[in-house]
Amino acid sequence: MADQASGLLSPWLREKRIRVARPYLKGRVLDYGCGVGALALMCQSDAYLGVDIDEEVLEVARRNQPQFKFVSEVSEAERFDTIVALAVIEHVSDPAGLLTKFRWMLKLAGRVVLTTPHPTVEWIHTLGTRIGLFSLEASKQHQQLINYSVCKSLGQRAG
Repeated sequence: MADQASGLLSPWLREKRIRVARPYLKGRVLDYGCGVGALALMCQSDAYLGVDIDEEVLEVARRNQPQFKFVSEVSEAERFDTIVALAVIEHVSDPAGLLTKFRWMLKLAGRVVLTTPHPTVEWIHTLGTRIGLFSLEASKQHQQLINYSVCKSLGQRAG
């Protein structure tokens, strides 16, 4: 699929998400939905694992940041201090299942860092994709936009 930051404002949004997540990057980090690996540069190479289902973006990540590890699958037996999913949860059909999976992969006192577009801005996102401000490809893959209270509820149910 290639880099989903193809819209005019998409690279800016990605950088904004990374800046927001940066203070929470502690210990061993799993970057779930890592894309081209932009978050990797905020982490220690020996404490970072990027995972994505798109082999094309993984190849870009591997080429641009060879000191980091990027894979298409991660064992649920692995444990992380921080699991990051920036603009990912809206792309999965079972967000509760994803958060439950994360719970089992977290070390004690670990944290999950999520970002997602708020449902009230869906019309802006839809319009922005039509005029090339945001990635059309990424927008087409949205399953559902989740507000804060729903996300918090999903997280609480997942433990």
